[in-house]
Amino acid sequence: MQLSIPDSIIQSIRLPEKRLESELRKELALSLYQQELLSFGKARELANVEHHQFSQLLGERGINRHYTQQELEEDLNYARH
Repeated sequence: MQLSIPDSIIQSIRLPEKRLESELRKELALSLYQQELLSFGKARELANVEHHQFSQLLGERGINRHYTQQELEEDLNYARH
């Protein structure tokens, strides 16, 4: 799937052209994750960033991490060891 964005919108976004696609991917990933439409892993994949970087982006935006019980237990076990 390709998303078509009108040129007038692209020109209105105040970002250098070389950063535009990566920033839009991050914004979309954050929004879809916040709305619980994408899992953490898929949102991170869309944003094209590493696990830690996506966690940082969530924190910077004040977006709470959506944990399944299994993910929470895995993180707690990791923190204990």
